[in-house]
This record gives sequence, structure tokens and C-alpha cells, in this order.
Amino acid sequence: MKKPELGTRKEVQLDNDIAISVKGVKKSFKLPTERSSGLKQAIFNRLRGIKGYTEQKVLQGLDFEIKKGEFVGIVGRNGSGKSTLLKILAGIYYPQAGEITINGTLIPFIELGVGFNPELTGRENVYLNGALLGFSNEEMDKMYDDIWKFAELEPFQDQKLKNYSSGMQVRLAFSIAIRAQGDILLLDEVLAVGDAAFQVKCGDYFRSLHDKKQTVVLVTHSMTNVRTFCDRAILLDRGKVVMDGDPHKVADEYNRLLGIKKK
Repeated sequence: MKKPELGTRKEVQLDNDIAISVKGVKKSFKLPTERSSGLKQAIFNRLRGIKGYTEQKVLQGLDFEIKKGEFVGIVGRNGSGKSTLLKILAGIYYPQAGEITINGTLIPFIELGVGFNPELTGRENVYLNGALLGFSNEEMDKMYDDIWKFAELEPFQDQKLKNYSSGMQVRLAFSIAIRAQGDILLLDEVLAVGDAAFQVKCGDYFRSLHDKKQTVVLVTHSMTNVRTFCDRAILLDRGKVVMDGDPHKVADEYNRLLGIKKK
């Protein structure tokens, strides 16, 4: 029987200035070290106290709060715990210890295009993806033309999605996703979609989010985006918060950890 998670994640509607609260959050994964060739070997290993796995501690007691209206960058080297934290915030994982409180509705921009069907046309996929985001057909009718205009893919609406390039699919998925309205946006490197011209358009969109004080959490490796868009940044290293504050100083410390000299 699977051991229940001990941590909590809850979504609430509170009248205060805190959008996200993270208290003492821990998360570990079991990594197999060897395979048992059969039931007999598995029983023998258990009797000898051989677990057959090692425990990887990914998050080791994270504590921070994000206020409403903040644009916050979460940064760190590969293996620092960023992706695990992202998935816990999104509700994909649950913490093994600690507490996550989401104050409001959270929209995750993770794995753009999940739910797309390659055998359907672009037009059909727009309505399918919109339905997955909770939009009615009437709502999709109203935003349909704007979706294609933003994606710059109007001539391809009636082609099957399997004939789109991967870049075209991501551009269409991104154009649909930004129609979702929520109190908090959770972004995973979505600024990297499309070609250079489309990235400029995406940057303009996120700059508008910053200007209107939308609460945004950006998980990224791009220190340019951290310096450009973020009011604040949090640096993770080996599952712990090692720096929290000015995005320029955090970006400099991130580069120092990577061995990149300041110009």
C-alpha cells in the first residue's frame, strides 16, 4: 500500500496580500539501484535489508511567500529542485512535508499543447484545447480570430496538426493558453517558444503582465528574462533557498554558481 503524503497543498480565497505561501516544503524520490531477477531474489534482498533504491532529497524545507502583483523568478542549476517545486505549485506533485497555500486561481503554463490531437485540424484543436481550459464554444468563437492572428498561422487553420512543425504547434498552444484568466500565472520557460520574432511578441505580452501587476511565477534558466521582467528572484541550490531578493543580484549569484564571470 502506498504511503500517504504528509504535506499539504490547498487552494483558498483569502482577502490578504499573499498569493502563494510555501512553508517547510520537502520532497524526495526513490531511485532504484538494482533490479530483482525474481520473487525469490526480491524476498532475499528484503531479508538482508537491501532496499534496492536510494532516496533522493529534492526539496529540503523551502520557506518563502509571494505577494499578489509580484513577478517572481525561480532560478537554479539543473537538479536544484526548480521543476519539482513547479509541479508541486501546479498540483501535479504533493509535498511529503510542509504546506503550500495558493490564494486564488492558478493557471500553469506547463507542457504547452497537452491535449492536442495530431489527426485533427488546427481549427478543431483550438476548440479542443479551449474546452480543456474550461472555455465554452461561444467563448472560443469570440477569441478564435485573435488566437490565429497572435500565432501568425492563419493560412494553416484547416491543415491537420501532424503537418505542423513543432514550432508551429507550440506557437498555437501558447496563443490559446494566454487566453486563460487566473489570479496567478505559473510559467515554465514559455518565453522560449517560437522563432526570434515570435519571442519578441511573447516578451511584449509578459511585459504587459508586469505592467498591470499580474502575479507571475517564472521558472527559468534565462537571467536576461529574470533581469527584464522580475521584481524579485529566488535562487535554489540542492533543494534549498540560498538567495531571495533583488533579481539582478540573484542573477549574478546564479552565474557565479555556474562559473560565469561577470562582465
